[in-house]
Amino acid sequence: MARVRAVLDEVDNSTTIWYILHVRLSLKKVESLCGRQNSSTAQVLREAGVSRNAFYSLGRKDSVVPRCLIRIAERLDVPVSALLDDTEPSTARIESSIKETNRISKKHRGVDPDNVRHTLLLLDDKPVERLRRALRRGRSVNLR
Repeated sequence: MARVRAVLDEVDNSTTIWYILHVRLSLKKVESLCGRQNSSTAQVLREAGVSRNAFYSLGRKDSVVPRCLIRIAERLDVPVSALLDDTEPSTARIESSIKETNRISKKHRGVDPDNVRHTLLLLDDKPVERLRRALRRGRSVNLR
């Protein structure tokens, strides 16, 4: 706690200090944001490709930041955010994915939007990574 206070003393009031503390998912905030967009939480989770089980599991955790990252950041005496690289805002990626899924689904009425969205997400990966993932799933399991 003394370390946190020392860091807080060094940070000016206009600086966001979320990265110093453990970041926790607020289920109420998510539900409120869904309501503002006239969407249900279930609908948003489905469109984002997040299972309800995973979402509510994150909501029960004390921190959504993996413990290994917290320990590395503490060892290096840096905030967790110093370890992260945000190349594309996730909201922009989700929005573009939803728009493209809707466009394709309107053009081809018989397709399943979830399959379209999943395919678009896979196309974002490098072909080698997609192949590795498919080979991992295709291996037989030794149950002896």
